[in-house]
Amino acid sequence: MGMVEARRAAEAVHFRDEAFGSAEALSQDERAALRQRIQRLLRERNAVLVAHYYTDGDIQELAEASGGMVSDSLEMARFGAEQDAETIVVAGVRFMGETAKILTPEKRVIMPELEATCSLDIGCPADEFTAFCDQHPDRTVVVYANTSAEVKARAHWVVTSSIAVDVVRHLQERGEKILWAPDKHLGDYIRRETGADMVLWDGACVVHEEFKGRELEQLMREHPEAKVLVHPESPRPVIDQADVVGSTTQLLRAVENLSAQTFIVATDNGIFHKMRAIAPNKTFLEAPTAGKSATCRSCAHCPWMAMNGLRNLAGVLERLDNDIHVDPVVAEQARVSLGRMMDFARERQREVLGAGDA
Repeated sequence: MGMVEARRAAEAVHFRDEAFGSAEALSQDERAALRQRIQRLLRERNAVLVAHYYTDGDIQELAEASGGMVSDSLEMARFGAEQDAETIVVAGVRFMGETAKILTPEKRVIMPELEATCSLDIGCPADEFTAFCDQHPDRTVVVYANTSAEVKARAHWVVTSSIAVDVVRHLQERGEKILWAPDKHLGDYIRRETGADMVLWDGACVVHEEFKGRELEQLMREHPEAKVLVHPESPRPVIDQADVVGSTTQLLRAVENLSAQTFIVATDNGIFHKMRAIAPNKTFLEAPTAGKSATCRSCAHCPWMAMNGLRNLAGVLERLDNDIHVDPVVAEQARVSLGRMMDFARERQREVLGAGDA
């Protein structure tokens, strides 16, 4: 179901990085010049920059300094939709650009690198997914945001990791059976949390799947004072040892709110930039991604997120190309499944405010 293709694609990106040196080696002067150039171009192009927590720290800082934002995929798209800017520049991976375009079809959406994708997206091709859904016509189709526009269009609901448990629990309480895609680890976590009847697509994130439970246990023994923060795309042996399981935003809140001074973090290490910014006096350790005598595939950083750099960000603003296009019919269908989640989130927020808990 596309898993082999996703792994091969990730390995191909790594090979290209090693062979051609895609990681930017910039002097301080070059970085400063590129940052100034990008800020100038954003103003001239009437563009806003939205970036994911997993992108390079320079890009995250630029987004905030220029009036954009750094967040998770849905908040990136929501923010872009609320801006007066004519163009949204999405520093992340392709499904994030597509989500922005689906929610703001009237705006131009561009990306520094159109080849920046996601193993979960690659591993869930729309035609195979449609056939899978057709085999289970009695189930409500719930898909993760890390999917193509076509897969979102086939779904009844789209969810992010921050709201997935709440949505599935809501559907389970209504007696609905769930077809979940694409991340099997996140799906298994949701199933255990809710007790819902769920059929899972066999997909996984090349970053989070590499975290190792046994090696995490050893690291915890070496740092008994540390709190363990885990993204639910991780395997169960890692999740089971967590003090906090949550989305990127929820893990950042834990860093800010918990009194611990040391954290072991099982998610993409791009998030460390934001963690260090909000808690500069705290220590952050990467959860292990390789066992004894093993090598890691991702080394805790998405190879496609790493494609976003200052050079190609400046270049796309100069050229105004790398547009994201979504078929209007597909976009209209995907807006329905996205809209259900957004309406659900708004209603839950009203309930929380009504209860005096926020």
